[in-house]
Amino acid sequence: MLIISQPFRALVIGSSGTLGHSFVKTLQQHHDCKEVLELSRQTVPNIDYQEPKTIVTAFDHFKYQPPFQLIINTIGVLHTSEWMPEKRLKDLNEVQLREQFLVNTIGPALTIQQFSQLMDPRGGVFVCLSAKVGSISDNRLGGWYSYRASKAALNMLIKTAAIELKRTQPNMALVAMHPGTVKSPLSQPFRGNEIGRDPDQAAQEILSVILSLSLEDSGSFKSYSGENLPW
Repeated sequence: MLIISQPFRALVIGSSGTLGHSFVKTLQQHHDCKEVLELSRQTVPNIDYQEPKTIVTAFDHFKYQPPFQLIINTIGVLHTSEWMPEKRLKDLNEVQLREQFLVNTIGPALTIQQFSQLMDPRGGVFVCLSAKVGSISDNRLGGWYSYRASKAALNMLIKTAAIELKRTQPNMALVAMHPGTVKSPLSQPFRGNEIGRDPDQAAQEILSVILSLSLEDSGSFKSYSGENLPW
């Protein structure tokens, strides 16, 4: 049985990013979405994983509003102007490890902790964008140490939280989602503009998978194509 009732209310976290912005546009055009709200470093209130206290401040802003049937968290970091994914063990450094875990793991985990309380008790889906390279069993090439590890840790947190939420919020599904390669500043250094999908197309594909999820999918790791990915 599908979880999200129609019409539904949605929140896109990380809406200033390429894919987050496309999710907002896609939801605004969706005939079953009655309202979509945005949250990012540019909104008021804002959310910034470099400042974890903004997570609670943003939650406080929404907690007296009507519940959401859909929350999509798109925030993540792969590289910055200061560093790129590590190719070798000797490239590991504390600064990069800390930032990757802060943005890709700690921030999303604290967001799940707070924002899961905003979900409609009658039914809803909470999606966190993860990455296939965070799969331990699928790691065949190595490299990208801190990004892989931070996404693997995120996957474990999602799986663990989903087990608890099945007891406390039984009509909610919490899912990790691999978006695939999308044309964006995130993927541009890795031939993203050549091999990536248009972000609007990617948002439509992912939303189609999200709207087809059932309660049995809670705690799963999904691809944008709908297949289950190995942890």
